[in-house]
Amino acid sequence: MPTSQYIATNQLSASNKMPRQINRNLIFNQIRTRQPISRADLSRSSGLQRSTVSLIVEELLRERWIVEGPTGQIPRGRRPTFLNVNSQRVVLGLDVHPAQTAVAVTDLGGTILAQDVVVPPEDPKKVVGAIAEAVRRIIASYGDHSFDGIGINLPGRFDPELDKFMFAPNIDWPVGRLLSRVKQATGLPVVVDNVANACALSEIWFGYSDAAHDLVAVNVSEGVGTGIIANGRLLRGAGGVAGEFGHVQLDPNGLACACGSRGCWETVASNRAGMRYYAEIAHKPSPAFDVLLQMAESGDARASEAIDRMCKALGRGMHMIASALAPSEIVVVGDITTAWQLAGPVIETEMRRNRLVRIPKLRPARGGNQARLRSAVALVMNENLL
Repeated sequence: MPTSQYIATNQLSASNKMPRQINRNLIFNQIRTRQPISRADLSRSSGLQRSTVSLIVEELLRERWIVEGPTGQIPRGRRPTFLNVNSQRVVLGLDVHPAQTAVAVTDLGGTILAQDVVVPPEDPKKVVGAIAEAVRRIIASYGDHSFDGIGINLPGRFDPELDKFMFAPNIDWPVGRLLSRVKQATGLPVVVDNVANACALSEIWFGYSDAAHDLVAVNVSEGVGTGIIANGRLLRGAGGVAGEFGHVQLDPNGLACACGSRGCWETVASNRAGMRYYAEIAHKPSPAFDVLLQMAESGDARASEAIDRMCKALGRGMHMIASALAPSEIVVVGDITTAWQLAGPVIETEMRRNRLVRIPKLRPARGGNQARLRSAVALVMNENLL
């Protein structure tokens, strides 16, 4: 199994039996989340011996992952030198949707520094070139920074062992060329993964979840996909296609799905489903999904009914996931999280409607609808730092 499938987390306790890479990641994440921080405080917060912390810190300094800052003030003794993550090192993130691709520069802490949106040209053959040009343009504008790599979130499945795309039913342009074209355009290392996998990894990388407990990230967008952390690992399955709950058939006589089947979960629970419900209820075309959410939050009865139907369908699917995998928590990603006070209770009530042996915690991803872009940092850092 590739190294990137093993997850190191700041929630894991230190031990001589654990791989050195885990302690290295532990120290880096402590600096990232607690900066500025001294070596002594690192030792206390991580549980590692001072000698171990010192060795790892010196290594991270040599490799320029971190930098030394000002010295601290203490009543007596040697004044500590504070450590910070190197702000000059950045990651480029691509978040691919069928109708647009977001391109963003983020620092190693996940803060978005700059962002652009690429709307695909009408000619499918020109889409990859347009994205590559946007990537070159935004990198050029940050010429005084050092790019550690490019993370690409894909609404489909990518097999890292075969280095090829396996399944992207909602994309109608040649997404398989994106990886090689972006590498060619930039000369930077590129890490590609399914967006739900990336978001699951991001929850661990940024310390929002504990890798010692299983979780499922459910990405709700044009489709529905899931990323699964089980036994401290990202679960990929044969061919890298594990987690396609969005294409589990719920109704054999249901609507046609982009995957070629009928009545899949995403046909009743995705953003597109919510918009379709509104069109059916209001007898007119639906606005964009983000506008539909705003209308529902403002009390529009037809929009509220559409979102309610969508959330109930999401809840039924969450019950399926909870019954099949029994995770400790289910983390929801996507625009629906911006209206969580409206959507969350409906989803959870429906999930609990039928008996569950184990009821997982249900919550929105940290970072709201920016979680997908931030997860690109986790892809690159998990590949490069370990």
